[in-house]
Amino acid sequence: MRIAEILRNKGTAVATVPPGTTVRALLGVLAEHNIGAVVVSPDGAAIDGIVSERDVVRRLHADGADLLDRPVTDIMTAQVRTCGPDDHVSSLRHVMTERRIRHMPVVQQDRLVGIVSIGDVVKSEITELAEERGHLVDYLQGRY
Repeated sequence: MRIAEILRNKGTAVATVPPGTTVRALLGVLAEHNIGAVVVSPDGAAIDGIVSERDVVRRLHADGADLLDRPVTDIMTAQVRTCGPDDHVSSLRHVMTERRIRHMPVVQQDRLVGIVSIGDVVKSEITELAEERGHLVDYLQGRY
């Protein structure tokens, strides 16, 4: 299965915030959309970074409440790993697991076209395994 299939099922909407957004405002976006990470983007297409709940919690612990009024650029990951719509889900699962990445933007022709989470990847692989199991059961029971 390819990443494009995940995006067809879940949609291509990506929550983004501009670089000057405060951490406080970021928390509002995360809560409003019930998500764990947002892409930092000046225009919704280019990627400056990614920032997650984990980034906030870790820096809040280290820096205190003053962090809330600082820009997300102070805590975002600037070197963002991305994938493409034609990438295979199994290879993405490996990268996400090895590098402990929970959210990965999907880029096509240098433009943000979606985002996948580790949950999306696991769900797609479970679905694929269930379909394979169904085909094997049908074969074993002579339905082919």
